[in-house]
Amino acid sequence: MTPDVFTPDTNPLGAQWLSALVAVLPVAAMLVTLGVLRWKAYLAGGFSWLVAFAVAVTAFGMPVTMALATSVHGFVYGLFPIVWILLCAIWMYQVTVISGRFDDLRTTFFLISDDPRVLGLLIAFCFGGLLEALAGFGAPVAITAAMLVAVGFAPLRSALVALLANTVPVAFGAVGLPVLMAAEAGGFDDVLAVSPITGRLTAMLCLVVPFLLLAVMDGRRGVRECWPFGLVIGLTFGITKWIVSATPLYNLTEIFAAVISVGVAIAFLRVWRPVGGAAATERVGHVIDPHLETQRPVAAPPDTAGLTSRRIAMAVVPYVLVIVVFGIAAIPAVKDALAATNLRVPWPGLGGLLDTAGNPASHRTYTFAWASTPGLLLALVAVGVGAIYRVPMAEVFRELWRNVVKLRFSMLTIGAVVALAYVMGDSGQTLALGLFVAGAGAIYPFVAPVLGWIGTYVTGSDTSANILFSGLQSGVGYQIGPDSPLGTESMRALLVGSNAAGGVVGKMISPQSLTIAATAIGVVGSESVILRRIIGWSFVLLALLCLLSGLMSTPVLSWLLP
Repeated sequence: MTPDVFTPDTNPLGAQWLSALVAVLPVAAMLVTLGVLRWKAYLAGGFSWLVAFAVAVTAFGMPVTMALATSVHGFVYGLFPIVWILLCAIWMYQVTVISGRFDDLRTTFFLISDDPRVLGLLIAFCFGGLLEALAGFGAPVAITAAMLVAVGFAPLRSALVALLANTVPVAFGAVGLPVLMAAEAGGFDDVLAVSPITGRLTAMLCLVVPFLLLAVMDGRRGVRECWPFGLVIGLTFGITKWIVSATPLYNLTEIFAAVISVGVAIAFLRVWRPVGGAAATERVGHVIDPHLETQRPVAAPPDTAGLTSRRIAMAVVPYVLVIVVFGIAAIPAVKDALAATNLRVPWPGLGGLLDTAGNPASHRTYTFAWASTPGLLLALVAVGVGAIYRVPMAEVFRELWRNVVKLRFSMLTIGAVVALAYVMGDSGQTLALGLFVAGAGAIYPFVAPVLGWIGTYVTGSDTSANILFSGLQSGVGYQIGPDSPLGTESMRALLVGSNAAGGVVGKMISPQSLTIAATAIGVVGSESVILRRIIGWSFVLLALLCLLSGLMSTPVLSWLLP
C-alpha cells in the first residue's frame, strides 16, 4: 500500500475483539463525557472526535492527512445539509411565532382535545411521523418539540417526548429512503424483500411507544387515564405500517400511517374523553431541571371562543405548505430534477481513500445537494409563510439571522459528531465493531438490531447505518442461513430488515438528535440531561427489537415473515 492509498483494515490488531474494543473508545468517550461528566455537547463532540482521530491514526493506520481530510469533510457535511435543514425548520416555525399565527394553531389543537397528553400523542407521534415521512434529517424533532412547548409542556419534557416519538417512523422516513438503502446495500434487487420485515418490526413497536410517551408526559397516571387513546393510536399506526410497508407504496408508509391515525383519533375522541386533563395540564408543565428551564410554559388552555374557521385555516397554512411542497418534491420526475442539480466536488486529500472491498470510497466526493435536500424546501416554505402572513421580509430574514446566532454551538456539535462518524467509518472502526457483533454465530439474529442501533447512534442517520451495515448483515445471513429454519434468503432479509429497525431506536440518543432537540426547545447545553433521561427507553426498545428479531428466526415467530 502506498502512502497515497488507504484501504481500511477492520482487524488491525489481529484479534477482532481487541480491534472492536479499541474502536468503541470514541463511542464510549461520547457517552461518558456527555452522559456522565455532563460536558457541553460541543466539547463532548470535539473530544470524542479527537479520540476517533487518534484511534484511526495509531491503531487503524490511517494517514494523518487523510484522517484530517475526512474529518473536515464530515464537519462540512454536518453544516450542510444537516445544520441547514435544522436551521430552516426552526426558522419556518419562528416565522409563524412572530406573525402571531402560531397562537391560533395552538388554540386549534385544543379544539380537538384539551387534554395535553392527547395533544402530545397527536403532535409528536402522528404529526411528527408525517414530518419524518416527508422531510427527516431532524426536522420532525425540531418542529414537534417547539410545538409541544407552545401547548404547555415544559421544555425538557417536550424534547424527551419528541425524541421518543421520532422512532417508529424513522425507517420509512424521507419517503422511504432508509429502507431503500438497506435493500440496495444488502444486495437485494427488490426493496419489498426487506421493507415488510422492517415494517412489521417497527409496527410492533407502535404497541409500546405510545404508552412510553404517556409515561414520559405524565407518569403512571398518564398511562392509566389515557391508555385507550394510546392503544387506538398505536394499533392504527401499527396496522397501517404493517399493510403499506409490504406494498409497492412502501415509501408512503408513514404518510398513510400518520394521516389515518389522526383521522381515527379524531373519530375516537367523539366517543371517548380522557379524565384528569386539567390536572395533567399543570403536571406536564412542571420543569424537570429548574437550573436549565428558567421559564415555565403557559399551562392554561387558551380560549377557543374567538377562533374562526378562517383563522384555523390560516394557522395550519405552514404545515399544509410543508405537506404540499414535500409531496411535490417526492414525485419521481421532480425528485430526479432536483437531484440533477447536485454539485459533486472531489474532496481534497481523499483521492486515495478506498472502502474495505478496495473500491473508491463514497467520501472521496462531497455532494452539494443545494436543492434536493429538505433545507431549501423548508426555506421556501418559511419565506412563503412570511409572505402569506404579511410579515415584512426584512423581519423574516432578521429571524433567520437570530436563529443562526442561537445555533452557533449546535453547529459545532453537529459538525464534530459527523466528523467523528466519517473518521470512524473511513478508517474501519465502525466495521470493526460490526464484525465483532456479527461473530455471535447462531444466536446472531437476537443481536442483529444492535448494529443498526450503533450505526445510527454514531452517524445520526438510519440511512447511513443501513448503508454501513446492510452488506455485513446480508453476509452473515449467507453464513448462518443454510442451517436455520428460515433458509438463506429469508435469513438475509430478516437481518437486513432488523438492521433498519434497530436504527430507529438509536436515533433518539444520537448526539446529533440531542442537539437538535435542545436547540428547538431553546435550552442549549441540555443534551447531557436529555441523554440521561432518554437512554433507558432506547435500551428497552432495543431489547424488545432484539427479542422479536431473534424469535422471528425461529419457528416461534417465523410465521410473521412475509
